[in-house]
Amino acid sequence: MRIRLSRYFLAGTMLLALLQPVSVLLAGDDHKFEIKEAHWKSEDSLLEVKGVGGSGQTVTITSPENQVLGLTQIDEKEWKLKIFIASEVPCDVNGEQSDGSTDTSDVEEAPEDCSTESGGSDNEVSEHQDLVYNGPGTCLECHSNEAHDVFESVHYQWKGEAPYMVNQPYLQQGKGAGAVNTYCGNITGNWQGCSSCHIGRGAKPEQTSSPQQLENIDCLVCHQEAYKRKKVDGVMVPDVAKMSISIDEAVRTVHNPTRVNCLNCHAKAGGGDAVKRGDLALATANTTDAHYDVHMATTGANLVCQDCHTPENHRFPGKGSDLRPTDLDIPLDCASAGCHDAAPHDSGDLNDHTSRVACQTCHIPIFAKDAADSSASEATELDRSWQSGTHHTKPPYHPVLTKGNDLTPTYRHWNRNSDNYLLGDVIFPNPDTGTYQTSVPQGGVDDPDSKLYPFKYKTSDYPMHVVSNKLIALDTSVFFATADADAAALAGLENMGFDATDEVTWVTTDTYQLLNHQVSPEDDALSCNACHLNNERMNLQGALGFAPRDSDQATCASGCHDADKASGWIMGNMNDFNEYHSEHTSEGAACSECHGFSRN
Repeated sequence: MRIRLSRYFLAGTMLLALLQPVSVLLAGDDHKFEIKEAHWKSEDSLLEVKGVGGSGQTVTITSPENQVLGLTQIDEKEWKLKIFIASEVPCDVNGEQSDGSTDTSDVEEAPEDCSTESGGSDNEVSEHQDLVYNGPGTCLECHSNEAHDVFESVHYQWKGEAPYMVNQPYLQQGKGAGAVNTYCGNITGNWQGCSSCHIGRGAKPEQTSSPQQLENIDCLVCHQEAYKRKKVDGVMVPDVAKMSISIDEAVRTVHNPTRVNCLNCHAKAGGGDAVKRGDLALATANTTDAHYDVHMATTGANLVCQDCHTPENHRFPGKGSDLRPTDLDIPLDCASAGCHDAAPHDSGDLNDHTSRVACQTCHIPIFAKDAADSSASEATELDRSWQSGTHHTKPPYHPVLTKGNDLTPTYRHWNRNSDNYLLGDVIFPNPDTGTYQTSVPQGGVDDPDSKLYPFKYKTSDYPMHVVSNKLIALDTSVFFATADADAAALAGLENMGFDATDEVTWVTTDTYQLLNHQVSPEDDALSCNACHLNNERMNLQGALGFAPRDSDQATCASGCHDADKASGWIMGNMNDFNEYHSEHTSEGAACSECHGFSRN
């Protein structure tokens, strides 16, 4: 029996087809359904399928083994799908329109070992089927090149180039190179605890590759969903008692990373499920609730992480505003993945927003949602207090967390650069808030490279060295053992080379974290009234900078209109607002003629 080692990853799914009732999808015309072209682009690992069919119909593309590769809805008779395939490229594809019409096409430039209905050539067998796990060298026997790629990656090194940091962009930055956040702060003093989510086996990453460092890479963390591990004397080893398969079966059935693999670390960052990011939780792996996350839900697009974060040589694109290193510096947005274009809406007014408003702003109206089919809470952390001790009754003791569900984001202009604090920086409070900022997105209303984005905003108390005005790397190993914040601060002071008698004070730190996940179905997207002409969600005319130079009427009457006409601009009427604003912009009025900013 042949063991399949790969799966198809969908990158071209159009969500509208998944969200509309069947009766609507069947309402298209009777144009003949046909696959015009199926073309494999090996350099991009992309299968492009194009064709024609009935407007309003849904097209489903499947492999010879009847595995769904992608779906799309036909808008103007022509349709196209871009499908990322990690391995086992199909020799041909099958297409079916929602009215029952079908067609089949060979895949142009498919590799010689492409998969057929029989599952490949008769002589093809899995290269892993006879493997026996023999420790860390098992994978290295065949995958030395891949191990070297992983060794150089941010996932292993926990640091990398930081071209989008305005604070010392010439330095390598990351967890392993001075990053400080409002969760556990910094890894100094507690490598043993922090390394539980490192893809290594326990040893710290080094700059220079060596056999020992390559054997420290734990491939199964990413490539075997059933794999479990535990730490014994500082070394991560397989925890076979908690595995549903044997360790030999684990290496024989390795696969591309699944959502479960990624979320084992990324959903539990910061000390627990959903704690850190606010838009990722363990429920993301298997939820059927499309209102929780229309991209990841099994009843939605059912995307896997690589559909957007498509790796090259084990380096992944994509980073939040608070993440310092850039692993793979290629564009990552809704258009670059091939799912949406720059004009994704039927409305021209909405499409006009896309150059200044990020997709996430309207399509993630709330975050930290609870999945309907999850018994756990997907609440996220809003504040962390070390000085308040702990609610835990035994070690490891965790600080007191304030969490929340169904939260409204905080909105800021962002040009994809950030000012993020590094250990050893001198820091002063924000004069407006009194907080000490660890991550601040850069941008402004007058910045042509900025868009309006949604963020999670959170705070934490943290120790600071009074004489130098430097944050102290709180030694979390001490706190987790004792729940004593002052003792952990003192240990951190000594770890950083300061005198144990130096004065320490506790300050409030804060951070902004970009929201990218938990995208809602289109019917839940923000309406115009959610943002304009009121301040309940965001203050466009306040901190976000869109206010007229003077009062509305004074601005209109200052050399452009008489006082009577100026009085017609009345806040609160959306129709009037749209009419007046469109009239002015269509006649070439610049922003600065009415507002206090310019984008020229």
